[in-house]
Amino acid sequence: MDALRRLVDEKPVVVFSRSSCCVSHSMKQLICSYGANLTVYELDEIPNGREVDRALQSIGCRPSVPAVFIGQKFVGGANEVISLQVQGKLVPMLMEAGAIFVWNRASSTSC
Repeated sequence: MDALRRLVDEKPVVVFSRSSCCVSHSMKQLICSYGANLTVYELDEIPNGREVDRALQSIGCRPSVPAVFIGQKFVGGANEVISLQVQGKLVPMLMEAGAIFVWNRASSTSC
């Protein structure tokens, strides 16, 4: 759990992913489309990926990726992020976390 906390600490948005996961890719693209400053950890590419995977599962991530943290708080996986977007709550969360400062609905950017 400490490994997970260290990776999330002091970062506005963190996405845990696997490089071959298309759902994770979609979540990264969605968050980036708002111009968010996000940190991505590919569990299949980092040295302690298995340890982090176990820590994600211990907090209820099933499957373990994508796992999204906004403002150091665990938001959830793809379903939860899409739900926040549909409810109009994703952008305010990103702004509150300091991941984006200004958002213009008419001109989204891409990563």
